[in-house]
Amino acid sequence: MTASNRPQAGAPDEATRTALAWAHGARFLTTASQLDQLPSGDMPEFAFVGRSNAGKSTAINALAQRRQLAFASKTPGRTQHINLFELGPKDAPDSYLADLPGYGYATVARTAKLRWQQVMADYLKIRRNLAGVVLLVDSRLGFTPLDRQLLEFVAPRVTTGEVKLLVLLTKADKLSKKEQAEALQTGQDGLADLATEAADVGLLLFSAPKRQGLEDLAETVYGWAHPGARGAAVAAVAADGP
Repeated sequence: MTASNRPQAGAPDEATRTALAWAHGARFLTTASQLDQLPSGDMPEFAFVGRSNAGKSTAINALAQRRQLAFASKTPGRTQHINLFELGPKDAPDSYLADLPGYGYATVARTAKLRWQQVMADYLKIRRNLAGVVLLVDSRLGFTPLDRQLLEFVAPRVTTGEVKLLVLLTKADKLSKKEQAEALQTGQDGLADLATEAADVGLLLFSAPKRQGLEDLAETVYGWAHPGARGAAVAAVAADGP
């Protein structure tokens, strides 16, 4: 497992600029309320998921450098669709970004909640195209019981290396340097059960307003879509120390 709190300094190098330009080209493709409404084929999907107030839409918009590519509902928890965006050249897309509904609010009827819990569980467990998951966790709260439940859904595929995982500890700008270090350590401890030899698991402090972790996020997801590309700086700090 790898983690990073790399300081943002200096102009991005060529590899970083390539990853950012690729992410900035994200464009809406379709929306689906059931798995069978998603595209067929072999294009890899990278799913962004998290609690309704963890900053998921903000992170996606920051990554794509678009203010409203991912829409944040005024009523948290009401969005009940998977929104899919294309990545890569317009005439030859190479992957999809999947924006999954936020979870954790009680404003949605129980029947709708149960239905969406099942759709999301099925997506994480069996969606063949799923190649990577970006889980957004509020750095001030750490893993909540619902975050841990989501990790349980995808754990069998992460530990075998079938699906890559990156945990974004969001709103890191609201923490002191000491609190950020503590959040990273707590996050690593919470992911210890997934740290197998085959697993590709990362942990990253993130703040959209400060652009903290944004380059690392772009490089990581770009690397998922383009195996062999330079690894992101998320690998700068090993789980067992510098």
